[in-house]
Amino acid sequence: MTHDGNAVHIGRDGWLFLVGGTNQVLRQYRATPWAAWRLWRWQRLIERRAARAAALGLRFHQVVVPEKISIYEDRLDGVAIDPALSPARRLGQRMARSPAAGSWIDLVGPMRAARDEGRPLYLRTDTHWTERGCQLAHAEIMRGLGAKPRPDLAERPYQDIQAVLDLGRKLPSHPVETVRMVHYLRDARRVEANALLETFETQGRAMELHVGARAVFRNDSPQADPRRLVLFGDSCAHFGSFFLTALLAESFREVHFLWSASLDWSYVARLRPHLLLVEMAERFLARLPDDRFDSEAVARQKLDRERR
Repeated sequence: MTHDGNAVHIGRDGWLFLVGGTNQVLRQYRATPWAAWRLWRWQRLIERRAARAAALGLRFHQVVVPEKISIYEDRLDGVAIDPALSPARRLGQRMARSPAAGSWIDLVGPMRAARDEGRPLYLRTDTHWTERGCQLAHAEIMRGLGAKPRPDLAERPYQDIQAVLDLGRKLPSHPVETVRMVHYLRDARRVEANALLETFETQGRAMELHVGARAVFRNDSPQADPRRLVLFGDSCAHFGSFFLTALLAESFREVHFLWSASLDWSYVARLRPHLLLVEMAERFLARLPDDRFDSEAVARQKLDRERR
């Protein structure tokens, strides 16, 4: 059964899935010439990113966070998909044959292998991963980056809260789910945030913010990997203390997070990090980003609109 203009599928045992929306999630699980052409363009984009990063003397990596439907298709009810047609899985197969194969970090395989063990990897009424899903992804990313995960991250303090989440808000019943919020930041501290992020935080609206937000974290612990990492990401990374950015901040000496699927190459060239990582949700493979992104200009434009 679907709801909210066919955007949300109500699966078994109260599991909710995004199947429509702006990115037409379900349509992306079709074997069409258009889909193949789009994935070819993504492959070429990743190859160009890797080559440009290498020219700057740094390593580039791309990671795609699987849609919940790519991992838990067995919990759908009355809707059938072929998980082999997951856009992230198909792009990963292309990248395995690419000269830039080392730039791709796969999450589909590891998450499907772990989906039935322990706590779920995704929230039941939300599009995002749980703390277990995020920790699993972090371990795979660290392996891809040639870094050693810190062994104590799963032991950080947490708080279980009850909330109506993004997919649950689309249903009339507004189901409540328990969310485990782990506070990963201990050794790392945020040392900088752009004016856009600071403004939204001052107004108590930080959770409304997305593209244009920028935050910098510093970690002087001797256990931290001494390298500097720049992360372009989305809400699965976030600038808070509870998702991927915080895990990486606890792992590396310095982490710069910019909320964008597009790369700001001028920022990267000025900073010259050791590692460049792009994280994005699988549904956003529906369109190709524009790597002529200017993070400062976007933040200024959004801030100007807020002040009007």
